[in-house]
Amino acid sequence: MQKPLILVIDDEKNIREALRSGLKLEGFDVYTSEDGSDGLEKLKTIGADAVVLDLKMPKVGGFEFLKQAHSIENEPPIIILTGHGGVDEAVEAMKRGAYDFLTKPVNLDKLSLVLRRAIEEQNLKRRQIQLEEMVDERYGFKNIIGNSKTFQKVIQIVKQVAPTDASVLITGESGTGKEVIANSIHANSKRSKNQYIKVHCAALPETLLESELFGHEKGAFTGAIARKRGRFELADGGTIFLDEIGEVSPTVQIKLLRVLQEQEFERVGGEETIKVNIRIITATNRNLKKLVEEGKFREDLYYRLNIININIPPLRERKEDIPLFCDYFIQYYAKKHNRNIKGIHSKALKHLESYSWPGNVRELQNLIENLVVLSQSEWITEDMLPENITGSSNHKYFSVEVGLTMAEIEKRAILSTLEYTGWNKSQAAKILNIGRKTLLRKLDEYGIKREEEK
Repeated sequence: MQKPLILVIDDEKNIREALRSGLKLEGFDVYTSEDGSDGLEKLKTIGADAVVLDLKMPKVGGFEFLKQAHSIENEPPIIILTGHGGVDEAVEAMKRGAYDFLTKPVNLDKLSLVLRRAIEEQNLKRRQIQLEEMVDERYGFKNIIGNSKTFQKVIQIVKQVAPTDASVLITGESGTGKEVIANSIHANSKRSKNQYIKVHCAALPETLLESELFGHEKGAFTGAIARKRGRFELADGGTIFLDEIGEVSPTVQIKLLRVLQEQEFERVGGEETIKVNIRIITATNRNLKKLVEEGKFREDLYYRLNIININIPPLRERKEDIPLFCDYFIQYYAKKHNRNIKGIHSKALKHLESYSWPGNVRELQNLIENLVVLSQSEWITEDMLPENITGSSNHKYFSVEVGLTMAEIEKRAILSTLEYTGWNKSQAAKILNIGRKTLLRKLDEYGIKREEEK
């Protein structure tokens, strides 16, 4: 892990060298300058995570250094050093932008603590700025979070496809944020001012799903006491999002194909043909192409839905985005639950970045809400994290949210066990109490591959 880089500026050589040696022993990388003018030039060319600045110096003094440092991109926090008689001036320096001040002779332990706190808060501010830039209104994708290379490709496709009327199939593991992508596509489309209807296909049995999508006439079946308009009819002129499309029955698949091809349908039990003008966005965590090969999903429907495919990478493949998600969720849930939480400590964040996240963004979101609600301090710290993330226990766990299908739970169990065994398939099969051939078949069925195998 890269050490924080500190620039020490002091015109007294003994103090410079003492601070350099002491801070190196505290785990920092340190370089020095003997006056403010030289220090500014070095800061512009080399950069620093923090600056330790003597207030009284020849040429460019502390106040002038502060003034000119404001124009430097990614200005680091500046800690002022002053003699006992210069406390009032040090306070004035803080009003002009200094982070903190310490009196000479410097207590090295205190300086080290102030530096680490300053750097951590600065990193948090930078991540917040980065987050705000991504959610800025001018981009029109304010709910999409992600700055990793793999996810930037997703955002680029979303930006290209959103203004069109093309059907979009969003794929990816459970909890990766498929619905967020669907929402953004509609919000940035020419249909954004019209209806946006969402249907979770796996939540309804076949008979109810057909009625929910296409509506029904009075008396069409027991309990149909009045005519009901379906979701497709309600979405006319707008967009309909069908989540978990891989779960729909063959009967519903036929009707869906007709809507895609002809933009028309009949209500259940009805004869009137209803014309609609809609855009269809679908999502699934299943391998539709494999379902087609198995005869469980219509090939013609698959190609109609899959005009544009957007595959959302799992969180374990975009760990650079974890700090952004943490900042976003901490801010969101702190406001929602009226909690004063400033952020997450670097050691805790490191554990989160090392974890495999079988439940993806949803698992991280649930964890952050839990930590925000239960935190007794202003910062989320390492000791607050569960054992399965810190690895402080010999027992390993994986999370299961209510609403997951048995297939999703099985996939998560297999992936978590492989992570636990370091991808030793024989050992994983033994833990799962299945044969190695069965495990290999399951890996192929669920499309589970190690990162370097992809």
